[in-house]
Parts: sequence; C-alpha cells; structure tokens
Amino acid sequence: MRFVVQWVASERRQESVFPVAFWFFSLCGGLTLFTYALHRVDPVFMLGEAVGILIYLRNLYFIGRKRWRWGSGNA
Repeated sequence: MRFVVQWVASERRQESVFPVAFWFFSLCGGLTLFTYALHRVDPVFMLGEAVGILIYLRNLYFIGRKRWRWGSGNA
C-alpha cells in the first residue's frame, strides 16, 4: 500500500514525493514483520526489521520536527 500512496502523490505533484502516509504504512509493515520474526525467534530477521523500523521512525521524527518548527513561527 505504501508504494501506491507514494506513486499517487508523485503523479499528482509531477515529482518524486514521499507523503507521511508512506512512512506510516512502512512502519506498520515493519512492525508486523518484526512481530513475525519474534514469533519465529529469528535474530537475523529481527535485526533487519528493527533497522527498518528505526529508519521509518527517524523519518517521521524529521517530518514532525519540521512541521512543528514551521507551525510555531506562524502562531
């Protein structure tokens, strides 16, 4: 689903964009796969998914920080 969201957003703007929903779908997918890796007790799988989850959270943090900073100057 995240790729569909990214594709539609890019088509609308006629440039490559990654909407916030892309990162939330990525996070949900990563958490789902991490849960499955825990169930399988597969440390390599867990590590791989954990790295992806950290990247998704970091991107969401950057987006939130940028929006908060931009919004605070207009209040």
